[in-house]
Parts: sequence; C-alpha cells; structure tokens
Amino acid sequence: MCEIQKRSGWMNLLLFIGPYILVVGLLRSIGAFIAGVDLTNDFFIETTTQHLLVSFFGFLGTFMIIFFFIKFIEKEDFINLGFHYKNHKKNILAGFIIGFLVMSLAYLMLTFFHQIKFVKIVFKVEELFLSTILFLIVAVTEETLIRGYVLRNLMNSTKKNVALILSSFLFSFLHVFNTHFTGISFVSLFLSGILLGLLYIYTKNLWLPIALHFSWNLFQSLLGFNVSGHDSYSIIEFDLLNKNAISGGDFGFEGSILSVIIQVFLIILTIFYFSNLKKKKIRNKNNP
Repeated sequence: MCEIQKRSGWMNLLLFIGPYILVVGLLRSIGAFIAGVDLTNDFFIETTTQHLLVSFFGFLGTFMIIFFFIKFIEKEDFINLGFHYKNHKKNILAGFIIGFLVMSLAYLMLTFFHQIKFVKIVFKVEELFLSTILFLIVAVTEETLIRGYVLRNLMNSTKKNVALILSSFLFSFLHVFNTHFTGISFVSLFLSGILLGLLYIYTKNLWLPIALHFSWNLFQSLLGFNVSGHDSYSIIEFDLLNKNAISGGDFGFEGSILSVIIQVFLIILTIFYFSNLKKKKIRNKNNP
C-alpha cells in the first residue's frame, strides 16, 4: 500500500500540472477580458473590482480542476481535502486574530523604527467590501491548491518534512514574478508556506491556514502595506520613508526582515503548541 501511495502522489501531481495551467490560464484570461484588463500592458493598473473578477475566475478554474482530479482520478470526496467544518470554529477565529495581531505589530514596529509615517485615513465601504471578498478568494484558492492538493499528495509520496519544504518552495516560487520581488521576499514567502503547511499538517484541515492567510493579507492591505508587491485598497495610508530590508519596500511587509523574524517565531510557537497538545492528549488517554 505504501508503494502505491508513493507512485500515486507524484503521478497525481504530474498529471495535474498541464490541465491546471490550461484551465486556470484560460479562465483567468476570460475574467481579464470581461473585466477589461489589458494583459498586453505590463504597466496596466487593475482596480479592486477587476482584480476581484480575475481572481474569481482563477478560483473557479482551480476548484474545477481539483474537484475533477479528487473525484475521478483519486476517487475521494472533495471535502477530504480539509474542508470538514465541525470543531474548527475556534481555529478560524484564531487564524483571523493572529493575522490581525501580526500586521498591527508590524505597523507599530515600522512606525517606531521610523520606516513609515502615518498620512491619513481613507474609509470607503465599497472598497472595504470588495477587498475582503478578494482576499478571501485568494486565501481559499491558494490554500486549497498548495496545502489541500499539492502538500497532501506530496505527503502521500514522501516524508512529511520533505513534502512541507517542497510545497513551501512552490508557494514562494509562484510569487517570483510579482513586482518588486526580492531575495528576502522569497525567504519570507517560503516561511509562510512552512507556517501554513504546519497548520494544515497538525490540524489535518484547511480552515486554520485559510483564516490566517486571509487575515494576514487583508490587514496587511488595510493597514497600508502592499500585498506581495500588489498595491490594494488601504484604510490607513502612510509614507514609506525608507525602501529597504527593514520596511520591505514596495513589495510590502512580506519583503522585510521583520516578516522573516516574526514568521520564524510563529513557526517555533506552532510546533511547541501542537507538540504539547499532542502530549496532553496522550496523557489524558493513558490516565482516564
């Protein structure tokens, strides 16, 4: 059975690549056409609505192709990717709160170190609503793809730690062509992949990584930072006083050394927390 899993995991991913690129690429192009996005212009700036529409079509393509592979190639229920909701409400809340706290801390630290300076507050209900939906779609799409499908299949093919590292490299590599990408950005996004992957491995569910991914991106944007090089709607606007490794420059907080440090801390905290939780469950089981 182990040998079958080793063959099937890698085989599923190899079979998946071509159809995924074709289907998602086609649907995103359709979304861009409908939204009026000029794909031939590298300097074209998307509105939030346009970005949302293109991302939605990417979401549809991703779910269509993953559903097909899960249902007809792997012959499993789609929900087994990690969408069981029961007993995961606390995880969703925890992920949301952690993302908010990290971005709030980032803003305060960069202000303290004179890297950014508050300018004004711009509150737009429509933009806030659209941005919330946008980052939710992005989080669900990327977590379902990278953690739910890729990491899951890799774990059926090799050791968990190797699978985690490989999926994290892929997650980081998918952002390489984003504007203002740097070496620190690569390391930061790789660590994000490790953190989100660990949460998936420990909980055997996608809701916690989805909630953290969503909250991380949303509050990063609302507090004025670019998100992985993309300039999105912000409630708080600030002047970037220094474009360096401390502030993250135009890539956003994910391009900063502070992001790397915070994520290393969160990874250690995650391992410590779930290891202790596992030991506690074992003790309770042995001492009813």
